[in-house]
Amino acid sequence: MIRITKEFKFEMAHALHGYDGLCKNIHGHSYKLWVTVKGKVRNENGHVKDGMIMDFSALKEIVKSEIIDKYDHSLVLNAHSPHALIDLSAFEKVFYLPYQPTSENLVMDFATIIQSKIPKRVTLCKVVLSETATSFAEWNLEDNQ
Repeated sequence: MIRITKEFKFEMAHALHGYDGLCKNIHGHSYKLWVTVKGKVRNENGHVKDGMIMDFSALKEIVKSEIIDKYDHSLVLNAHSPHALIDLSAFEKVFYLPYQPTSENLVMDFATIIQSKIPKRVTLCKVVLSETATSFAEWNLEDNQ
């Protein structure tokens, strides 16, 4: 079994309604996202993917289309908070999520999305989301089985 990891970067703003610190205000982060999958190395002479468990470009396309393109330079807010009542229609990328947009909740959501899109022959084993250089949340398959 081999694991491969792809790193992504995106910018996103959020606010944590009801929080008792500075993050209750709208603020942004330079997020980094690491996605790790595992599987058996394809051993098929002549196959274009021989020697791979999954093409890095295929993993990139899944994460980019499902997460990065959507959330990069966006604002995410809790749909169940008073923030949902604010008229932000002047902005193109505002998302109201059904949860508090913390790194912990976002990484769980991202893992669910990625799991539903990766090929059946590989397994999502880890997703790490950092919102600062020193703070990150991590989803692991072994903790979620």
